[in-house]
Amino acid sequence: MTEAATRRTPGTPCWTSLMVHGLAATQDFYHALFDWEFTPGPQQLGAYVRAVRDGRPVAGLGELPKERQLPVSWMTYLASNDADETAEMIRACGGTVAVGPLDADEAGRMLIAADPEGAVFGVWQEEEHAAPREAGLPGTPVWHELTAREPGAVAKFYQMVFGYEPDGTGSTLAPEPGRRTLRLAGRPVCAIRSADPDLPRDRGAHWMTHFAVAEVDEAVRRVAELGGRVVEPPSDRATGRAALVADREGAAFTIVRAAEV
Repeated sequence: MTEAATRRTPGTPCWTSLMVHGLAATQDFYHALFDWEFTPGPQQLGAYVRAVRDGRPVAGLGELPKERQLPVSWMTYLASNDADETAEMIRACGGTVAVGPLDADEAGRMLIAADPEGAVFGVWQEEEHAAPREAGLPGTPVWHELTAREPGAVAKFYQMVFGYEPDGTGSTLAPEPGRRTLRLAGRPVCAIRSADPDLPRDRGAHWMTHFAVAEVDEAVRRVAELGGRVVEPPSDRATGRAALVADREGAAFTIVRAAEV
């Protein structure tokens, strides 16, 4: 793959990060699971490191202030060419902006928002053009999916803010029941799935990051050995073998076989 610089199309998932209570222990967990190394990152929101795999940043880890005893979860960031303009669109379309927009050192400009169902997501305006990462490699995020109680309504929000095309655009396949794929220029970039009726009300709408691994079953065993939890054991899905797991602090994420989404 060429190393020529390119800016991600607005609306493309471009980053994922996790704010935790114990940063050092969380680094140990993901180093052992995904072979991540860590380098310092922007410190505006407190202690923060970038996870690096094969020399390239793949995710961010930060530490919550000790007085903020909040549940932890992976957060998807969507690309923007103008974070301030995107913030105004989010508000105009029924969402809320909780943090920012603010500068993140030399890395760019960011904000944290919530859609009309309350699902939290980030927006990232890269200050510099970024070289593309080869998709599907072990230890990297490969897909992002939103679980929502009213997928149709919330899909309209994201389409208005980020310009996603209606489901089915550029595809000869009928939309999967209960799942809407969001596309840019006909290319699938993320999806919205209907929430299970049994989903606890306090779980609410949420974004889910999918990470690639070489072998799903082995990775699941490793999660348990490292003190994490298996939420849904490995199973063969239409998109490949996958499992839902959580780290030591309860942050849930999906693992899929490398090169499968």
